[in-house]
Amino acid sequence: QVQLVQSGGGLVLPGGSLRLSCAASGHPLSTYYMGWFRQTPGKEREFVGVIRPSGSTYYVDSVKGRFVISKDNFNNTVYLQMNNLKPEDTAVYYCAAQDPNRGVYDPWGQGTRVTVSS
Repeated sequence: QVQLVQSGGGLVLPGGSLRLSCAASGHPLSTYYMGWFRQTPGKEREFVGVIRPSGSTYYVDSVKGRFVISKDNFNNTVYLQMNNLKPEDTAVYYCAAQDPNRGVYDPWGQGTRVTVSS
């Protein structure tokens, strides 16, 4: 059973950067699709991007060119590097693992809050 523990986040000025981490235990992350999502109050959880087992990545247009997802298979950790942050990036961010054989994101990290404000 994979368990995901997130770290990072906090308060940052517009234009600043933050890096979120998602550490896994119980199974190698290298075989999973690792997605990042975010949610603001009153809105549905929004897909941000994914890193595939191959290492290739995909991002939604709103973060493309600013966010980078990477992974460290040795440390079983996935990262979300967020650059040039904007106030509209303020949200609780979640990582999640998808077994390619199951096709659903499960489990999820506990979430970490990112606030972009001056």
